[in-house]
Amino acid sequence: MNKPLKRFATIAVIEGWSYIILLFVAMPLKYWLNLPEAVKIVGSLHGFLFVAFCLLLVQVWQSEQWSFGKAVFAFILSLIPFGTFYLDKKIKAGTY
Repeated sequence: MNKPLKRFATIAVIEGWSYIILLFVAMPLKYWLNLPEAVKIVGSLHGFLFVAFCLLLVQVWQSEQWSFGKAVFAFILSLIPFGTFYLDKKIKAGTY
């Protein structure tokens, strides 16, 4: 696996975990325990990681010469909880 693709897969997993923590930890803390700070902190971190994911996606799209559809599918997977874990698995298996 080349360096841009490895970096992308790593950020995909980290971004995926931040999304899971945002949805299943920070959001319940905000709405059930009235702790909006949790969403501010985790949401900011997730936003940064999502932007990094998108920038690295563009880089990998070019370096790996992915089709437009393949790049769009990778982006859509980032919007689905646990989607980036599937993407990472496919990349590491060499089937993406």
